[in-house]
Amino acid sequence: MTIYFYTTGEQYGCFSNFSPHGFVLDDLYWPTSEHYFQAQKFLGTFHVEQIRLVKSPNEAAKMGRERTRPLRPDWSEVKDDIMRKAVLRKFETHADIKEILLSTCEEEIVENSPIDWYWGCGADGSGKNMLGIILMEIRYILR
Repeated sequence: MTIYFYTTGEQYGCFSNFSPHGFVLDDLYWPTSEHYFQAQKFLGTFHVEQIRLVKSPNEAAKMGRERTRPLRPDWSEVKDDIMRKAVLRKFETHADIKEILLSTCEEEIVENSPIDWYWGCGADGSGKNMLGIILMEIRYILR
């Protein structure tokens, strides 16, 4: 069986980067893993703090996609490791969702995003599903 997730209101909604499970990373508190991930695109600039402090993960995502902000030159090389770091910290911090992740045993985990072919599976299922892959890696690490 494959476990699909996308929105925070679903059974496995805690797998979403928009889920309200904050954590401390790099000596700062992050309200969601989305806040952390988006802010890291602008490391060393005031944009990091701007994104960290916005109320919603939707707002953080929108700000992170604004190309008026100076995207760090190594982003494509570091984005997977940054996502891995944020997701690991989120599940290390919250025992309840750690148990949910561990309860998936060996099941495949897929971010069922119709619009994201990199982090999710895309509309036709042919996407890379990098977030699902990272969740399965984190599950292995947490065991």
